[in-house]
Amino acid sequence: MRAFTAAAVQLAPDPAPLTSETIAGNGARAAGWVRRCVDATGAELVVLPETASTGFTPGIGPQALWDLVSAVPGEVTETLQEAARATGAHVVWGSYERGAERGTVYNASVLIGPDGAVLGTYRKTQPFCTEDVSRGGWVTPGDSVTVVDTDLGRIGMAICFDGDFPELWRIQAVQGAELIVRPSALLRSADIAELTSRARAYDNHVYVVAANATGTDPAGVHYFGNSHIVDPTSHTVARAASHECWISARLDPATAMASLTPGSSVPQSFDHLAERNLAVIRRYADDLARPARTGFPHGTPHPADDDPADRP
Repeated sequence: MRAFTAAAVQLAPDPAPLTSETIAGNGARAAGWVRRCVDATGAELVVLPETASTGFTPGIGPQALWDLVSAVPGEVTETLQEAARATGAHVVWGSYERGAERGTVYNASVLIGPDGAVLGTYRKTQPFCTEDVSRGGWVTPGDSVTVVDTDLGRIGMAICFDGDFPELWRIQAVQGAELIVRPSALLRSADIAELTSRARAYDNHVYVVAANATGTDPAGVHYFGNSHIVDPTSHTVARAASHECWISARLDPATAMASLTPGSSVPQSFDHLAERNLAVIRRYADDLARPARTGFPHGTPHPADDDPADRP
């Protein structure tokens, strides 16, 4: 990884009922924000929120949503690919993505290179309960991890609720990710958003650039912003408020792990990746992969409650 400036652009979707015109409008507005952000900050990486092309809660079912979005690359990415070419920046764009069969829709994060080419696509592996098609939502889970080599460094990809699942992030870190982007449309609290980003950054000694939505989506759901950038020792180096804006920070690998806390005279002396007890991990690897659930009652029943195979 080399030193560069990264930015998170915090956007509100058009709250109007979802149509091809509103999707095109969201893309055009996002592209304008990317251009202004790069002009002002010199950012070489710009991260936009989760499902910024539509808003997180589309207000329609998976088949109707499939009809409105496109494959990647395609209509849902073209405007941002043009913005990446125009600015020479890497752009991370959140959009629903059309799958091979009608009704199969992925919550995707697309990494676009400075030449406008799609360098990588990640499909959210941990959909939030409201969006998961198996629980009455509209999103089919992805099934793979995405880590991409770029001129900036090795970039891993996660989306919003993925931040609650440390295993995904550890896999990416072991695969060499130095920075993980986290487009979000978080529905819980700013504390949880930042807590999970800081924890995953600290666990794995990676930078995290998290762009959260603000405003109101087509289903009337509100978002609180508070986008943030976190360094590999867990410190938040930039944080947004709740309005549309961008934040930026200089990411420098030479100083990222120089001290226990930024500016401290105490050197960083441990490495969470190098110091893993691999013998213990291998011994209990099956436990990590077996079904489980909390013993605490849920506010809303979970499908696993009815499946004896998911019980400890």
